[in-house]
Amino acid sequence: MSGEARESDGIRALVERLGIPGLVDVHTHFMPQNVLDKVWAYFDAVGPLTGMEWPITYREEEERRLALLRGFGAVAFTAMLYPHKPGMAAWLNSWAADFASRTPDCLHTATFFPEPGVETYVREALDAGARVFKVHLQVGGFDPTDPRLDGAWGALADSGTPVVVHCGSGPTPGRFTGPEPMGRLLARHPGLRVIVAHMGMPEYGDFLDLVQRYEGVHLDTTMAFTDFSERLAPFPRAELKRLVDVGDRILLGSDFPNIPYPYAHQLHALERLGLGDDWLRGVLYENGAALFHVKR
Repeated sequence: MSGEARESDGIRALVERLGIPGLVDVHTHFMPQNVLDKVWAYFDAVGPLTGMEWPITYREEEERRLALLRGFGAVAFTAMLYPHKPGMAAWLNSWAADFASRTPDCLHTATFFPEPGVETYVREALDAGARVFKVHLQVGGFDPTDPRLDGAWGALADSGTPVVVHCGSGPTPGRFTGPEPMGRLLARHPGLRVIVAHMGMPEYGDFLDLVQRYEGVHLDTTMAFTDFSERLAPFPRAELKRLVDVGDRILLGSDFPNIPYPYAHQLHALERLGLGDDWLRGVLYENGAALFHVKR
């Protein structure tokens, strides 16, 4: 039996024990191959520059990646993609709409950037059926409260469409990362459904504060609690009780395929927190299924 088959079997055993239909993974990456190649090249360069090796565990062609993710039990997942400069977002949204049309179990994903016309193409993406957006403040290098984005944020708030935001300062701080810019955005648009990527790593406690302050704020688990991340930005054990308190607003995220360890390790890292099967059942399936109206 191959390693991937054993991994799938182990995940299936966990899913069956919990009595859930599978996994809802809100943080997986599918994007045009030329863009993904550049992302992989970035991670390939991380090791020599920082001494922190980041091998891409699932460096496979698209259909193979889809088959692996489904084999790991994902019944719904996303195509997280994001621009790093003006003029990219509308093109990425067009690609993502096509990908969603041929991939029924993918939650139609879109993105945006502070630029002329942003509100127009965000509304067009919503009209085309986008169910989740992705914003990367670190890569994009922009302030979420940039006035050019007011209409886009307003459209997302009005429609109740979740937006996954990489706003924590891990793995390296950006000019507009950290809880303060997001706090200003939420004060301006308190109805937003924001999913804070990576649990807000490393500012875990500050982003938990935002979850408790705004009922639309969620956290995704992407890379958090894994051995890899615990070496770099350990989750403070004093905050574990708050994970239970806001358990219905924590969602599974993995960063597949761009992870330096097997997919199952994220699930095992969550299980070993010891927060109980009800909590784990919610994180792995129920919370995401409720937010995105996934029916199985």
